[in-house]
Amino acid sequence: MWLVFILYALFASVFTVAKGALDYASPFFLVGSRMMIAGVLMLGYAAIRSSGSLRLSKDSAIRVMLLGFFNIYLTNVLELWGLKYLTSFKTCFIYSLSPFLSALLSYAILKDVLSLRKWMGLLIGFLGLWPILANQSQHELTTGTLWGLSGAEIAVVAAVVCSVLGWILLRQLVHGSNCPPVVANGYSMLFGGVLAIIQSSIVETWDPLPISNYNIWLESTVFLIIVSNIICYNLYGSLLKKFSPTFMAFAGLSTPLFTALFGWIFHGEMIDIWFFVSLAIVFFGLLIFYFEEIKAKDIALVAEVVSS
Repeated sequence: MWLVFILYALFASVFTVAKGALDYASPFFLVGSRMMIAGVLMLGYAAIRSSGSLRLSKDSAIRVMLLGFFNIYLTNVLELWGLKYLTSFKTCFIYSLSPFLSALLSYAILKDVLSLRKWMGLLIGFLGLWPILANQSQHELTTGTLWGLSGAEIAVVAAVVCSVLGWILLRQLVHGSNCPPVVANGYSMLFGGVLAIIQSSIVETWDPLPISNYNIWLESTVFLIIVSNIICYNLYGSLLKKFSPTFMAFAGLSTPLFTALFGWIFHGEMIDIWFFVSLAIVFFGLLIFYFEEIKAKDIALVAEVVSS
């Protein structure tokens, strides 16, 4: 059990470290350099494990590029740009909507069926985001506003949508094309990282690189690769063998709490009551959604036993 909360504490530390790194490196370069290095490492590992075979079919290559564009490039570029203006815990909290957005996109793209109670859980979850989004700092308001949301908030919400879309693409790639997850992620990270570096070279000042402190950039990049790309990726997969996705989703709501604690300690970020109000509402929505999912699975299991 304690490994689950270590996992989410590590996930939280990614937001904290990335927030600090943005003071010394431009966001697009930070994304590109990290993802290119991580992609090369993952492909190297896959090549050793599979005796050098990393070939992709034409269909798999197209899906991998889409995965890299949405799940790596857009997700991380939008997230880091928004994180530059938002607190680390607010950015992390917006990511707590991933289960709801995943269900919504699965309904739209994969034609998954949603019951009335699941729709109710989705609605409550989205409403729970409003209190913390409505409480905006002057710094984030400099990014402009649209429909009452700051530009930074919209960017992070869009990052979450792209992330969830990316996971749907990965699921289709792994199950439909028989492409190993390590290979798919390795190529997508490399491709997404290249796109971010190209964008960095266009919009960021290279003199010679868009970095003001090379030591902190290197330390942050190594930390993010080891913790996010290697440890969290493998630990999450391992824990899913012991715990249900439902439990992992509930436990994942501890991530904003860890991020708020780390943000307060390392960045002096102040937490207000609206953070906890939003967290409580989102938790309630998640509770309704997953209790209905468990109920549906139990009914399906009983039906299968009766039919057999």
